[in-house]
Amino acid sequence: MLDVATAAGSVLAAFGLSGAAGLNAWIPLLAVGLLSRAGQLELAEGYDVLASTPGLIVLGVLFALDFVGDKVPAVDSLLHAAGSVVHPLSGAIVFAGPTEIPTDVPSLVLFALGASVAGSLHATRATVRPVSTTMTAGAGNPILSLTEDIGSAVLSVVAVLAPLLGAIFLVGLVAVAVHWWRRVQRSRRRRGLP
Repeated sequence: MLDVATAAGSVLAAFGLSGAAGLNAWIPLLAVGLLSRAGQLELAEGYDVLASTPGLIVLGVLFALDFVGDKVPAVDSLLHAAGSVVHPLSGAIVFAGPTEIPTDVPSLVLFALGASVAGSLHATRATVRPVSTTMTAGAGNPILSLTEDIGSAVLSVVAVLAPLLGAIFLVGLVAVAVHWWRRVQRSRRRRGLP
């Protein structure tokens, strides 16, 4: 039986990890696998494949392909389209994978929470990226992508090692995302775009 503090920390960590998955689907999966391998995080049966050598290799290759591809205009648009499925799935996995989550919460609820957090952040990113492409002719996209990658990496590690700090970082990230989304929407309305 988990004590309340451990359970609360685990839930905060799960929210932080799923938020990180909204920025980059592969970084939190890779971080969870590496942190589990290092003994910093215990994964439930079935999710422990993330910490296996083949699992880490596959996640590393997918991360590398995404890291490079997301810096290339046009390729990044394709990745964002695929991301509407990949990011929520990643968020669901990192939310439900750690064993410290209270076991009386149904898996479907955990999946839904993780997918919702990651999907919401990814959807916000997907509305900002076309604006960056238009305003900078694609030149700003690699910088934006690198910023997202760094945010995802920091949030992934902090969420596991300092869950409360990770939750605060996630709230700040959501606030920035909402601010940018509102700016994009105002800009689109001024231009007469839907």
